[in-house]
Amino acid sequence: MADDFSDSALVLLAHGSTRNAGSAKPARQHAAELRSRGLFAEVREGFLKQQPGVGGVLRGITARRVFIVPLFVSEGYFTEEVLPLELGFRTKDDKSFGRVRQNGGQTLYYCGAVGTHASMTGALLARARGVVEKHPFPRLPSVQDTTLFIAGHGTAKNENSRMAIEQQAALIRAKREYADVRAVFLEEEPRVESCYELATTRNIVIVPFFISDGLHSCEDIPVKLGEPEKRVQQRLTNGQPTWVNPTERNGKRVWYSASIGTEPFIAEVILERVREASAGR
Repeated sequence: MADDFSDSALVLLAHGSTRNAGSAKPARQHAAELRSRGLFAEVREGFLKQQPGVGGVLRGITARRVFIVPLFVSEGYFTEEVLPLELGFRTKDDKSFGRVRQNGGQTLYYCGAVGTHASMTGALLARARGVVEKHPFPRLPSVQDTTLFIAGHGTAKNENSRMAIEQQAALIRAKREYADVRAVFLEEEPRVESCYELATTRNIVIVPFFISDGLHSCEDIPVKLGEPEKRVQQRLTNGQPTWVNPTERNGKRVWYSASIGTEPFIAEVILERVREASAGR
C-alpha cells in the first residue's frame, strides 16, 4: 500500500527557542497532522534549543525503521554538522557522514532538509504574492515595479547555509516576474538592512525564508528594516504583527510576509523526504 510506514517512526527535528514560543509551532503543527493520518507507528518532534531535546528524542522508540526529517531551510551548519553529530551519524573528527545507520535492530534514516525541496520556489512566490494582495494599499503594485528579497539567516560557520537562499533567489529571478530578485541575510553580506539601497524600485517585498515565525523573522528582521525595537516588543506583547504592511521607509514601500514553515503543504514535503530516504534516493 502506498505510504505504508506502519513499521516506522517519524521524527521531526527543529531549531526551537526558549525565547519565542512561535519557533516550535511548525514542528508541532506538522507532527500533529502526520500523526492524525496514522501512516507511522509513532510521530515525535525534537528541538535543538528547547525540550524535548534532540539528544533524547530517539530514546524509547521501538519501531524497526526511524525516519528523521530536519525542519530546516538549508543543508548547512545545523543539518550537516550539529544534528548528525548529536544523532550518531558522524563523529566530531569526521565531518563526512552517511544518511543511513544501524542502531541495534533498527535502521535510522537521516532525510534531507525540507527547505531544499523543489516545491519551495512556488511557496516563496505564493507568500510574496499573497502579502501584497492582502494589503494592496493604495492599489496593487505591478511586479515589474517591485524588487523581491528572500531573507535568510546565513552563517560563517558553514558556507552551505546561504546556498538554499541564493538558489531560490536565482530560480525566481530567472522567471523574470519581478524587476529584480535578491538574497539578503541576517549574519552575512548582503545584509537585510541593505535592501533599501539595493532595490532600484519603489516597491519592496521581503519574504523570510525561515521555517518558523520565531525570533529572527518576528523580531530581528523588522528591527533591521528600521522598526523601533520598543515598538516591536509592544506589538509582540499585544499579539500584533511586528510589521505593518505596507510601511513607507527610506523612500520605499515595503511589504513583509510571514515565514513559510506553517504552510500546510510542508507536511507533504516531509512525506516526500521520507519516501526518498526509503527508496535510497
